[in-house]
Amino acid sequence: MSVSVVTLNKGRGAHLARLLEGLGRGTPPDECIVVEMGEDAAPLPECGFPVRRIAFARPGLPLAAARNAGRRAATGDALVYLDVDCIPSAGLVSGLGGAIAAHDGLICCEVVYLPADAVRDGWDEADLGRLGRTHPVRDFPTEGVVPAPQPGLFWSLAFAVRASTYDRLGGFDDGFDGYGAEDTDLAFRAAAAGVPVLFMGGVRAYHQHHGSCDPPLQHFADIVRNAARFHARHGLWPMDGWLDAFAALGLVEADRTTGLTVRRPPTADEIAAARIGSDRPF
Repeated sequence: MSVSVVTLNKGRGAHLARLLEGLGRGTPPDECIVVEMGEDAAPLPECGFPVRRIAFARPGLPLAAARNAGRRAATGDALVYLDVDCIPSAGLVSGLGGAIAAHDGLICCEVVYLPADAVRDGWDEADLGRLGRTHPVRDFPTEGVVPAPQPGLFWSLAFAVRASTYDRLGGFDDGFDGYGAEDTDLAFRAAAAGVPVLFMGGVRAYHQHHGSCDPPLQHFADIVRNAARFHARHGLWPMDGWLDAFAALGLVEADRTTGLTVRRPPTADEIAAARIGSDRPF
């Protein structure tokens, strides 16, 4: 089964270079599609496998639409989606490719979060494993493939799917414009169609540290808009921890029984106060 890796880039050239380097250190994919959401025209490094950059310049972070653009450009039987800030372990492509040949599902692998400055020139995977921290919400097996406890635990940072299954599901919903809930929507639609979310052990992606906020106030408008779209379709609120945090700050009404009511957007000072320090991996 041929494998296409798809990644999205917008101003993360250094992260992208390490992702490509990681792919080259292991069993490489048949191709890597880089969907360029910004205007980065810097030449990509020689990797020993085909790399194609697809222009998809848009304002904001149109993640769903960009991932669909990557699928349209991909030729592989299996699609491996990797966020640009993820460095694949040496066995990620071969492992996920083999798993998706055996299991028709959305297969996620473990993501290990790295502290700031953990990745330097000449990085070693063993060091990344030693320095990184696993996410406390998701429990992956040591090896093999197991069903996820529920589809809401699907994450799009590092996952594989058969191209034919992606097409059957209709891919990501472009109506989720910007950041948030587009991946949970895909997982819920997949589960309804009999396509399970699966967790795979034995392979990893190493998440490179970058600036972010907790809660993600910088994406407030996107999250509110996409949460309402998800609720209208599935009847429950996604990203409820973030919505509760927004309510605690007085940005939205806490009672979502009859809908999500916005009281005000976050201020610049509130966004600055929510920024995660370099000592926190997530």
